[in-house]
Amino acid sequence: MTRTRAIVVAIVALFAVGGLGIWVARDQFLSGDSVPELTLPSAAPSATANAAASADPAASDDPPSADPTATAAAPGGAGTAASLAGDWTIVTDASTAGYRVRERLAQLDADSDAVGRTSTGVTGTATLTLSGDTLQVTATDIAVDTTTITSDRNQRDNRMRNEGLQTDTFPTASFKLTAPVDVPAEALTGAIVDVTLHGDLTLHGVTKAVDIPAKAQLADGQIQIQGAIMFPLSDYDITAPNIGGFIVSIADEGTLEFLVTFSK
Repeated sequence: MTRTRAIVVAIVALFAVGGLGIWVARDQFLSGDSVPELTLPSAAPSATANAAASADPAASDDPPSADPTATAAAPGGAGTAASLAGDWTIVTDASTAGYRVRERLAQLDADSDAVGRTSTGVTGTATLTLSGDTLQVTATDIAVDTTTITSDRNQRDNRMRNEGLQTDTFPTASFKLTAPVDVPAEALTGAIVDVTLHGDLTLHGVTKAVDIPAKAQLADGQIQIQGAIMFPLSDYDITAPNIGGFIVSIADEGTLEFLVTFSK
């Protein structure tokens, strides 16, 4: 074999191996996930009716009361603001948490959302306190068993055990509220309200103070909270997985998503 022919063969082989690597990475990781973002379920009809009754005194046969905590009933028989005060526990099988990260293979135009979630590993508690006429969430402690997070690809999940989230080393993520959150009065009618959760997020063994924008709703005697926060992966010492020299994550940022349900 001449030197020129050897060089040509080597180049062809290099492209073949590279092409195989690209195909494997694309097939195993860039699958075109189209998992929708987490959202609160629609308000129950009873919540809508309660909200309308509160807005229109003529729609109710009961005379208005001077005590808002006595009349602002939550949907589904959850009770008054006073009865909502106390300790609440996460309903694990009605709660979900996980990650969303943008993927790309090398320089190819093949962006895809990789989404991993758990619906069995979310636990925790919350405390609601009534001070005068103000209902507040004064404590929240949420934990996620990261080893239970799965995506649509076993290969991705297996790599997450020792790369990325490194769930074998950091099996727990958590969030603890560090400042009280006022519960808007309209929340007691079943309306979806916007809240900001100030607290400490621990992920990959690193704890950071964060403000998480969220939505909350009282429905059927339960509290539902949905939120998401995007952050640089480097903030939590997370390195995007690398497959055979091909960069999978195109940006040093990811999103934490959650939808948790509390029951008293």
